[in-house]
Amino acid sequence: MKSKYINPFTDFGFKKIFGEEASKPLLLDFLNALLPESGKIVDLTFKNSEQLAETEEKRRAVYDIYCENERGEKFIVELQKAKQNYFRERTIYYATFPIREQGEKGDWDFNLKAVYCIGILDFTFGNANFDTDKDEYEHTIKLKNQNGKTFYEKLTFIYFEMPNFRKTEEELKTRLDKWLYFIKHLEDFQVIPNIIADEVFQQAFDKAELAKLGSIEMEEYERSLKVFRDLNGAFTTAHDEGKVEGKTEIAGFMKAENETIEKIIKYTGLTKEEIEKL
Repeated sequence: MKSKYINPFTDFGFKKIFGEEASKPLLLDFLNALLPESGKIVDLTFKNSEQLAETEEKRRAVYDIYCENERGEKFIVELQKAKQNYFRERTIYYATFPIREQGEKGDWDFNLKAVYCIGILDFTFGNANFDTDKDEYEHTIKLKNQNGKTFYEKLTFIYFEMPNFRKTEEELKTRLDKWLYFIKHLEDFQVIPNIIADEVFQQAFDKAELAKLGSIEMEEYERSLKVFRDLNGAFTTAHDEGKVEGKTEIAGFMKAENETIEKIIKYTGLTKEEIEKL
């Protein structure tokens, strides 16, 4: 059956739903669904998603979505397709950019605004030693001491392992449940389920409807979908064969599609030097 809605796990699809100026109410609703009541957001401002290091020789960071709320708190939202060896290290490195950009010249008291790094993962961590049920799909992580007491409240990592989210329509209880259900099953919907048929989700479905894309957007989406499907096939092959060659095959394909070095690193975990040799 032909899809009626875009695949939100493609780069185009994810940014179409959450990363455009017109998508701000959707992103705000999604973020508020995962934040505590005391941290609810009133407004958001999109910021430059490309963060530069102090010198050109050092690695930069390119986020899927980077925004700031009315209190100056920073939010990085990333869709991650591929598991890589140092994924957690990468997200911690990304978090340093919105921390360092808050530095002020002169007499400054180091009072930082909160930073949230949110990852929607199309894979599972595996043996990540979280000491939780293996089917856990949500992880909220803060800096804690040896007694489990939070040392620092203003740096939060939130990961969603989407393969572990298996709730049915009847099991959806929270707003976050509904958003994760929407993201996971969007491409398969032919009609809008009643349980996610309110005004905000209706706007999300309208933005995601293929028939409402212009010709240029449709071309961009089809290219993004092709990359997604080809990469998905390559990932499956690499997993089945258990070989490093699988990663280089993926990287070679992405280079042929003129993807950026940063995106190839993100999808494969290879180094810049390894990619440039291909």
